[in-house]
Amino acid sequence: MKSNVLLASLITAVSLHTGAMAQAASEPAGDKPAEAAASEPVIAAPERKARPRVKREALAPEQPATERYGDFFRPSWNARSAGPDARANARSASAQGQGASQFMLQRAASSYSTSSNALGFGLYRITPRETVQFRERHAPGTILVRQREKRLYYVNGDGTAIRYAIAVGREGAAWSGTSTVSDKREWPDWTPTASILAKQPDLPRHVDGGPANPMGARALYLGQTMYRIHGTNEPWRIGEEASSGCIRMSNDDIVDLYNRTRLGATVVVTR
Repeated sequence: MKSNVLLASLITAVSLHTGAMAQAASEPAGDKPAEAAASEPVIAAPERKARPRVKREALAPEQPATERYGDFFRPSWNARSAGPDARANARSASAQGQGASQFMLQRAASSYSTSSNALGFGLYRITPRETVQFRERHAPGTILVRQREKRLYYVNGDGTAIRYAIAVGREGAAWSGTSTVSDKREWPDWTPTASILAKQPDLPRHVDGGPANPMGARALYLGQTMYRIHGTNEPWRIGEEASSGCIRMSNDDIVDLYNRTRLGATVVVTR
């Protein structure tokens, strides 16, 4: 009898202990009551939106290197190929005295494709000046221009001369004779003569000195004539018949000759 009572008491104690543990497990952790925890809103994780697909356009084929360099050196305006509207606009700009330098640069660039010295990609043949044997009797400092040879000689007086490549007058514009250097100017201005304007009416009436100026970096004025020995903004035309009678040199060469030449020096021009 006594053993039965002890067994019943033990079963009751185990049941109470098990119930307490179950109640403790059902309560949320922390100090908040279960009701408060149950009332808090549940925040859902944000949905990951799919990125819109970017439509890839087909890439144009890469331009060949020859065309890229050709475009770089090709003038934006070509007097030979431009239509009447482009030529009219150029004449209007020059008549108003606006953009004369840019006009002359474009005009010079357009002559590159017709030059026999053009090598492509903006490159051209260069004939360097050189010191040569010279036995003709002329006073030191004399300048000899030989148009048929397309060379200019500066006499040193010691049996040698400095020979320069030049461009000469076009057919009908060449001349010959003896003159003297009456003036020397650095980066001279240029005003086309009436005869030049009659043949090329689209030219500006005046161009300030500078790289765009067809007179180039230096000029030697010959007596009281309209002729000059001067630089150029078309160096690829050296060695050709390209001018209206003046003698053209590369800017490097005319600077060299300018520094050697004194006022009053004799200039002999032969055909």
